[in-house]
Amino acid sequence: MGRRPARCYRQIKNKPYPKSRWEKENVSSEALEAARIACNKYMTKFAGKDAFHLRVRVHPFHVLRINKMLSCAGADRLQTGMRGAFGKPQGTCARVSIGQVLLSVRCKDNIGDNVQEALRRAKFKFLIESKDHCQQKVGMS
Repeated sequence: MGRRPARCYRQIKNKPYPKSRWEKENVSSEALEAARIACNKYMTKFAGKDAFHLRVRVHPFHVLRINKMLSCAGADRLQTGMRGAFGKPQGTCARVSIGQVLLSVRCKDNIGDNVQEALRRAKFKFLIESKDHCQQKVGMS
């Protein structure tokens, strides 16, 4: 049986402040890895592997669990319902705040357009709303 889709785990249940600025969302480890690969592949192809430094700024420490229920005939004799419903680990995710930086790329100024395109491609891997941000303060020397 395969993994459940990420839309099942995107929102955090039972938040103390629903729809507020303290709201957090889940980004799965698979989505973070897919975004890293997409950004890294584009940058390596168009800028060279020594021209940039990519860093994933969030880590998937939160464990997602699932309490599997049977749906066959006679399932009521085999399972206990919500008794002992802690669940088995299914995957991991990172809890992300609004405005938190997920990926950062350091590079020289001449390949800034390549960085923006790479981050734009990586942005499609996340279910949450995200945006690109360029900062002139840091770079590679």
